[in-house]
Amino acid sequence: MTGQPAGETPRGGETPRPASYYHLARAVLVREFLLFVRYPANAIGGIVVSLFFFGLLFYGGRMIAGQALTDSLEGIVVGYFLWTLAVGAYSSISNDIGSEVQWGTLERHIMTPFGFAPVALLKGVAKVVRTFLTSAVILAVMLLLTDTTLQLPVVTITVVAGLAIASVLGLGFAAGGVAVLYKRIGNWLNLLQFGFILLISAPAFDLGWTKFLPLAQGSALLQRAMIDGTRLWEFPGLDLLVLVGVAVGYVVLGYAVFEGATRRARRLGVLGDY
Repeated sequence: MTGQPAGETPRGGETPRPASYYHLARAVLVREFLLFVRYPANAIGGIVVSLFFFGLLFYGGRMIAGQALTDSLEGIVVGYFLWTLAVGAYSSISNDIGSEVQWGTLERHIMTPFGFAPVALLKGVAKVVRTFLTSAVILAVMLLLTDTTLQLPVVTITVVAGLAIASVLGLGFAAGGVAVLYKRIGNWLNLLQFGFILLISAPAFDLGWTKFLPLAQGSALLQRAMIDGTRLWEFPGLDLLVLVGVAVGYVVLGYAVFEGATRRARRLGVLGDY
Protein backbone atom coordinates (compact mmCIF):
# COMPACT_ATOMS: atom_id res chain seq x y z
CA MET A 1 0.00 0.00 0.00
CA THR A 2 1.31 3.40 -0.91
CA GLY A 3 -1.51 5.37 0.64
CA GLN A 4 -0.75 8.27 2.91
CA PRO A 5 -1.16 7.70 6.69
CA ALA A 6 -4.25 9.28 8.20
CA GLY A 7 -3.73 12.72 9.70
CA GLU A 8 -0.67 13.60 7.61
CA THR A 9 -0.62 16.42 5.11
CA PRO A 10 -0.15 15.62 1.42
CA ARG A 11 3.33 15.52 -0.07
CA GLY A 12 4.71 19.01 -0.40
CA GLY A 13 3.69 20.02 3.11
CA GLU A 14 0.64 22.06 2.07
CA THR A 15 -2.88 21.29 3.17
CA PRO A 16 -5.32 21.52 0.22
CA ARG A 17 -7.71 24.45 0.55
CA PRO A 18 -11.21 24.58 -0.92
CA ALA A 19 -11.60 26.68 -4.03
CA SER A 20 -13.17 30.10 -3.53
CA TYR A 21 -15.33 32.22 -5.80
CA TYR A 22 -12.17 34.10 -6.71
CA HIS A 23 -10.66 30.91 -8.12
CA LEU A 24 -13.92 30.14 -9.93
CA ALA A 25 -14.07 33.62 -11.48
CA ARG A 26 -10.43 33.45 -12.55
CA ALA A 27 -10.89 30.00 -14.11
CA VAL A 28 -13.99 31.13 -16.03
CA LEU A 29 -12.25 34.29 -17.33
CA VAL A 30 -9.16 32.32 -18.37
CA ARG A 31 -11.38 29.75 -20.12
CA GLU A 32 -13.20 32.47 -22.04
CA PHE A 33 -9.90 34.08 -23.05
CA LEU A 34 -8.52 30.75 -24.29
CA LEU A 35 -11.66 30.05 -26.31
CA PHE A 36 -11.37 33.50 -27.86
CA VAL A 37 -7.68 33.04 -28.72
CA ARG A 38 -7.86 29.44 -29.94
CA TYR A 39 -10.93 29.92 -32.11
CA PRO A 40 -10.46 33.37 -33.63
CA ALA A 41 -12.41 32.48 -36.77
CA ASN A 42 -15.59 32.13 -34.72
CA ALA A 43 -15.07 35.49 -32.99
CA ILE A 44 -14.28 37.24 -36.26
CA GLY A 45 -17.30 35.57 -37.85
CA GLY A 46 -19.57 37.06 -35.17
CA ILE A 47 -18.21 40.54 -35.89
CA VAL A 48 -18.65 40.08 -39.65
CA VAL A 49 -22.25 38.88 -39.26
CA SER A 50 -23.12 41.82 -37.00
CA LEU A 51 -21.59 44.29 -39.46
CA PHE A 52 -23.38 42.58 -42.36
CA PHE A 53 -26.78 43.12 -40.73
CA PHE A 54 -25.89 46.69 -39.86
CA GLY A 55 -24.85 47.26 -43.48
CA LEU A 56 -28.25 45.99 -44.64
CA LEU A 57 -29.94 48.29 -42.13
CA PHE A 58 -27.86 51.33 -43.06
CA TYR A 59 -27.60 51.11 -46.85
CA GLY A 60 -31.06 49.64 -47.32
CA GLY A 61 -32.59 52.25 -45.04
CA ARG A 62 -30.73 55.07 -46.77
CA MET A 63 -32.16 54.03 -50.13
CA ILE A 64 -35.69 53.86 -48.74
CA ALA A 65 -35.81 56.60 -46.11
CA GLY A 66 -33.07 58.93 -47.30
CA GLN A 67 -32.73 62.04 -45.13
CA ALA A 68 -35.04 60.65 -42.45
CA LEU A 69 -32.49 57.92 -41.72
CA THR A 70 -29.60 60.38 -41.75
CA ASP A 71 -31.31 62.57 -39.16
CA SER A 72 -31.64 59.63 -36.74
CA LEU A 73 -28.37 57.90 -37.64
CA GLU A 74 -26.60 58.58 -34.34
CA GLY A 75 -29.44 57.00 -32.37
CA ILE A 76 -29.46 53.97 -34.69
CA VAL A 77 -25.71 53.43 -34.21
CA VAL A 78 -26.01 53.66 -30.40
CA GLY A 79 -29.04 51.38 -30.39
CA TYR A 80 -27.33 48.77 -32.55
CA PHE A 81 -24.25 48.88 -30.32
CA LEU A 82 -26.43 48.19 -27.27
CA TRP A 83 -28.29 45.45 -29.16
CA THR A 84 -25.04 43.57 -29.91
CA LEU A 85 -24.15 43.75 -26.21
CA ALA A 86 -27.61 42.56 -25.15
CA VAL A 87 -27.66 39.63 -27.57
CA GLY A 88 -24.21 38.53 -26.40
CA ALA A 89 -25.20 38.71 -22.73
CA TYR A 90 -28.54 36.93 -23.21
CA SER A 91 -27.28 34.13 -25.43
CA SER A 92 -24.25 33.54 -23.20
CA ILE A 93 -26.48 32.26 -20.39
CA SER A 94 -29.57 30.90 -22.17
CA ASN A 95 -27.58 29.02 -24.82
CA ASP A 96 -25.03 27.81 -22.27
CA ILE A 97 -27.73 26.33 -20.06
CA GLY A 98 -29.45 24.83 -23.11
CA SER A 99 -26.18 23.23 -24.21
CA GLU A 100 -25.58 21.75 -20.75
CA VAL A 101 -29.07 20.24 -20.85
CA GLN A 102 -28.47 18.81 -24.32
CA TRP A 103 -25.07 17.38 -23.41
CA GLY A 104 -26.39 15.84 -20.20
CA THR A 105 -23.83 17.64 -18.00
CA LEU A 106 -26.23 19.91 -16.10
CA GLU A 107 -26.48 17.61 -13.08
CA ARG A 108 -22.69 17.48 -12.80
CA HIS A 109 -22.58 21.28 -12.55
CA ILE A 110 -25.41 21.39 -10.03
CA MET A 111 -23.58 18.94 -7.76
CA THR A 112 -20.46 21.13 -7.58
CA PRO A 113 -19.83 23.05 -4.32
CA PHE A 114 -20.69 26.29 -6.12
CA GLY A 115 -23.88 25.12 -7.80
CA PHE A 116 -24.72 25.69 -11.45
CA ALA A 117 -26.29 29.14 -11.16
CA PRO A 118 -23.12 30.92 -9.88
CA VAL A 119 -21.05 29.14 -12.54
CA ALA A 120 -23.51 30.17 -15.28
CA LEU A 121 -23.61 33.76 -13.98
CA LEU A 122 -19.81 34.05 -13.99
CA LYS A 123 -19.70 32.51 -17.46
CA GLY A 124 -22.18 35.16 -18.53
CA VAL A 125 -20.09 37.95 -17.02
CA ALA A 126 -16.97 36.61 -18.77
CA LYS A 127 -18.79 36.54 -22.11
CA VAL A 128 -20.08 40.07 -21.49
CA VAL A 129 -16.47 41.23 -21.06
CA ARG A 130 -15.61 39.57 -24.38
CA THR A 131 -18.74 41.02 -26.00
CA PHE A 132 -17.72 44.51 -24.87
CA LEU A 133 -14.46 44.09 -26.77
CA THR A 134 -16.07 42.78 -29.96
CA SER A 135 -18.89 45.35 -29.79
CA ALA A 136 -16.29 48.11 -29.46
CA VAL A 137 -14.78 46.92 -32.76
CA ILE A 138 -18.26 46.85 -34.33
CA LEU A 139 -18.93 50.38 -33.05
CA ALA A 140 -15.67 51.69 -34.52
CA VAL A 141 -16.46 50.19 -37.94
CA MET A 142 -20.03 51.56 -37.80
CA LEU A 143 -18.71 55.05 -37.14
CA LEU A 144 -16.36 54.75 -40.12
CA LEU A 145 -19.08 53.41 -42.43
CA THR A 146 -21.59 56.09 -41.52
CA ASP A 147 -19.10 58.96 -41.06
CA THR A 148 -20.75 59.64 -37.71
CA THR A 149 -19.17 61.23 -34.65
CA LEU A 150 -20.20 60.21 -31.14
CA GLN A 151 -19.09 61.11 -27.64
CA LEU A 152 -17.21 58.21 -26.02
CA PRO A 153 -16.91 58.73 -22.25
CA VAL A 154 -15.55 55.27 -21.47
CA VAL A 155 -16.47 55.13 -17.77
CA THR A 156 -20.03 56.34 -18.36
CA ILE A 157 -20.59 53.97 -21.29
CA THR A 158 -19.19 50.99 -19.38
CA VAL A 159 -21.30 51.60 -16.26
CA VAL A 160 -24.54 52.43 -18.06
CA ALA A 161 -24.25 49.66 -20.66
CA GLY A 162 -23.12 47.15 -18.01
CA LEU A 163 -26.16 47.87 -15.83
CA ALA A 164 -28.44 47.84 -18.87
CA ILE A 165 -27.38 44.37 -19.99
CA ALA A 166 -27.44 43.05 -16.41
CA SER A 167 -31.22 42.90 -16.78
CA VAL A 168 -30.69 40.82 -19.91
CA LEU A 169 -28.60 38.36 -17.89
CA GLY A 170 -31.68 37.93 -15.70
CA LEU A 171 -33.77 37.17 -18.79
CA GLY A 172 -31.12 34.66 -19.83
CA PHE A 173 -31.41 32.90 -16.48
CA ALA A 174 -35.20 32.74 -16.79
CA ALA A 175 -34.96 31.41 -20.35
CA GLY A 176 -32.39 28.84 -19.22
CA GLY A 177 -34.75 27.67 -16.48
CA VAL A 178 -37.48 27.13 -19.05
CA ALA A 179 -34.96 25.18 -21.16
CA VAL A 180 -34.25 22.89 -18.20
CA LEU A 181 -37.94 21.96 -18.06
CA TYR A 182 -38.88 21.86 -21.74
CA LYS A 183 -35.47 21.08 -23.29
CA ARG A 184 -35.60 22.04 -26.98
CA ILE A 185 -36.93 25.61 -27.12
CA GLY A 186 -34.07 27.17 -29.09
CA ASN A 187 -36.37 28.87 -31.60
CA TRP A 188 -38.24 30.65 -28.81
CA LEU A 189 -35.01 31.69 -27.14
CA ASN A 190 -33.73 33.19 -30.39
CA LEU A 191 -37.03 34.97 -31.01
CA LEU A 192 -36.62 36.96 -27.79
CA GLN A 193 -33.42 38.51 -29.17
CA PHE A 194 -35.48 40.47 -31.70
CA GLY A 195 -37.68 41.68 -28.85
CA PHE A 196 -34.63 43.54 -27.57
CA ILE A 197 -35.05 45.92 -30.51
CA LEU A 198 -38.41 47.05 -29.13
CA LEU A 199 -36.97 47.40 -25.62
CA ILE A 200 -34.03 49.49 -26.86
CA SER A 201 -36.34 51.74 -28.87
CA ALA A 202 -38.86 52.06 -25.99
CA PRO A 203 -37.60 55.53 -24.89
CA ALA A 204 -38.74 56.91 -28.26
CA PHE A 205 -42.37 56.20 -27.30
CA ASP A 206 -42.01 58.51 -24.29
CA LEU A 207 -44.05 56.27 -21.99
CA GLY A 208 -43.02 56.56 -18.34
CA TRP A 209 -43.64 52.94 -17.42
CA THR A 210 -41.28 51.61 -20.12
CA LYS A 211 -38.25 52.65 -18.08
CA PHE A 212 -38.92 49.66 -15.81
CA LEU A 213 -38.49 47.22 -18.71
CA PRO A 214 -35.12 45.59 -19.42
CA LEU A 215 -32.75 47.73 -21.53
CA ALA A 216 -35.16 50.68 -21.84
CA GLN A 217 -33.69 52.96 -19.16
CA GLY A 218 -30.16 51.95 -20.10
CA SER A 219 -30.89 52.76 -23.74
CA ALA A 220 -32.18 56.22 -22.86
CA LEU A 221 -29.15 57.06 -20.71
CA LEU A 222 -26.69 55.60 -23.20
CA GLN A 223 -28.17 57.76 -25.96
CA ARG A 224 -27.66 60.84 -23.81
CA ALA A 225 -24.11 59.80 -22.95
CA MET A 226 -22.94 59.01 -26.49
CA ILE A 227 -24.89 61.67 -28.40
CA ASP A 228 -25.09 64.59 -25.95
CA GLY A 229 -21.89 63.81 -24.01
CA THR A 230 -23.63 63.55 -20.62
CA ARG A 231 -21.33 62.12 -17.96
CA LEU A 232 -22.35 59.62 -15.30
CA TRP A 233 -22.35 62.17 -12.47
CA GLU A 234 -24.50 64.53 -14.55
CA PHE A 235 -27.49 62.19 -14.74
CA PRO A 236 -30.33 62.80 -12.27
CA GLY A 237 -30.07 60.56 -9.22
CA LEU A 238 -33.55 59.12 -9.81
CA ASP A 239 -32.61 58.00 -13.33
CA LEU A 240 -29.55 56.17 -12.03
CA LEU A 241 -31.58 54.64 -9.20
CA VAL A 242 -34.10 53.26 -11.70
CA LEU A 243 -31.25 51.88 -13.83
CA VAL A 244 -29.68 50.07 -10.86
CA GLY A 245 -33.05 48.88 -9.55
CA VAL A 246 -34.07 47.41 -12.90
CA ALA A 247 -30.70 45.65 -13.26
CA VAL A 248 -30.80 44.11 -9.79
CA GLY A 249 -34.51 43.32 -9.97
CA TYR A 250 -34.34 41.35 -13.20
CA VAL A 251 -31.21 39.45 -12.17
CA VAL A 252 -32.90 38.39 -8.91
CA LEU A 253 -36.14 37.53 -10.73
CA GLY A 254 -34.36 35.54 -13.42
CA TYR A 255 -32.29 33.70 -10.82
CA ALA A 256 -35.47 32.82 -8.88
CA VAL A 257 -37.14 31.50 -12.05
CA PHE A 258 -34.10 29.37 -12.82
CA GLU A 259 -33.93 27.93 -9.30
CA GLY A 260 -37.69 27.24 -9.31
CA ALA A 261 -37.53 25.52 -12.71
CA THR A 262 -34.54 23.44 -11.59
CA ARG A 263 -36.35 22.29 -8.44
CA ARG A 264 -39.43 21.38 -10.46
CA ALA A 265 -37.30 19.43 -12.94
CA ARG A 266 -35.85 17.47 -10.01
CA ARG A 267 -39.31 16.65 -8.68
CA LEU A 268 -40.44 15.51 -12.13
CA GLY A 269 -37.23 13.52 -12.61
CA VAL A 270 -36.37 15.24 -15.91
CA LEU A 271 -33.31 17.20 -14.83
CA GLY A 272 -30.89 14.89 -16.63
CA ASP A 273 -33.22 13.85 -19.44
CA TYR A 274 -33.15 15.21 -22.95
